[in-house]
Amino acid sequence: MPMATSQDLFNLPGGTAANAPLAERLRPKTLDEVAGQVHLLGPGKPLRVAFESGRPHSMIFWGPPGVGKTTLARLMAAGFDAQFLAMSAVLGGVKDIREAVVAAQVAQGQGRRTILFVDEVHRFNKAQQDAFLPYVESGLFTFIGATTENPSFEVNSALLSRARVYVLESLGVAELQELLRRAMAMINAALPESETLQFDESAQAQLAAWADGDARRLINAVEVVAESARGAARRVIDSEWLETSLSQNLRRFDKGGDAFYDQISALHKSVRGSDPDASLYWFARMLDGGADPRYLSRRIVRMAVEDIGLADPRATEIALNGADIYERLGSPEGELALAQAVVYLACAAKSNALYTAYKAARAYAQENGSAPVPLHLRNAPTKLMKQLGHGQAYRYAHDEPHGYSAGEHYFPDGLKAKFYRPTDRGLEGKIAEKLAFLRKLDDEAKS
Repeated sequence: MPMATSQDLFNLPGGTAANAPLAERLRPKTLDEVAGQVHLLGPGKPLRVAFESGRPHSMIFWGPPGVGKTTLARLMAAGFDAQFLAMSAVLGGVKDIREAVVAAQVAQGQGRRTILFVDEVHRFNKAQQDAFLPYVESGLFTFIGATTENPSFEVNSALLSRARVYVLESLGVAELQELLRRAMAMINAALPESETLQFDESAQAQLAAWADGDARRLINAVEVVAESARGAARRVIDSEWLETSLSQNLRRFDKGGDAFYDQISALHKSVRGSDPDASLYWFARMLDGGADPRYLSRRIVRMAVEDIGLADPRATEIALNGADIYERLGSPEGELALAQAVVYLACAAKSNALYTAYKAARAYAQENGSAPVPLHLRNAPTKLMKQLGHGQAYRYAHDEPHGYSAGEHYFPDGLKAKFYRPTDRGLEGKIAEKLAFLRKLDDEAKS
């Protein structure tokens, strides 16, 4: 397959072609233009430091679709004035790797670096991934892989050990709305003032929710909706027009006209309501309307964690297995595994106790700041630390009756709270019984 070079997008005569897709025209040219990823690109953060160091290193970008993995790789090539070679692991093979090696050797002979970007790197098998190793080690090129899957499971340990993993996050609503404003500014800049367009606040919020953290999805939708509005001589895009326009111009998750997020809400609430038949209906309806099974698999995992939790820990495992099976089998066979997960989740015992406890614990931790760790809980690997009292009076639970140090405290001094309140449903009923027994031992120890 033909491979892209740095000439493709960074050195077009006069810049990016005016008739290029909006997402391409909006592609950031500097780090400061990148939406989101502040944890990596903010001042002093890892990727910002890597860019400013002048010394590129091999890396793997792990994150959901549409969060900037390809953009960051291209920016790195531009920032280091390196030749940019790109290949897709879905379409490429060892032959393409050999061609990339030759191109990198030519560039090296000219005194120029090469950055090799491999999209969907987890799709390469072990032999294909191993083929990169000698060239990464020799420094012939800097390897950058992109994956939506956990690289710990999908990337060979040998390659993984030679690359730093950066985790990219889905874009938040505010970041998506900022991208929407940029997109509309670019569209309106090419229009007469009498024909400029705008989204009202409700439509902006609706479109940001619809994009589900995916910048590319949002920008493509903006382009489609804007073209539709211009064709209808409409200057203000509201929620009703947005829904109508999307249903007419994009494959929707609904043939009846309802917004897709209403359907995912219906699926989620049917699972939460323990109705396997309604859950299957909404799942099948979304697939029939063109929903991405990977999007559904992520939402199914969320349902397992949020609405079932420890009432039935197998629910999370089955949801994750369904997502993995889909990746291995694809459509339509893999969709059956997702359907199995949906039905299991609908039939499982329900509890949001863990979800509620986690939110409460986060709020409590933020409210109380950096309370010091009690001395008896501190690590004491050195003689000095032991002299300072670290670890003293710590009670080893395994040596005490019931494997429990009754009356011991584990919060910082002065702090105490109860976050997790298990229900009486499923496994949580057993957990509740055990915690009640342990609290009784605590009370006896204090008396």
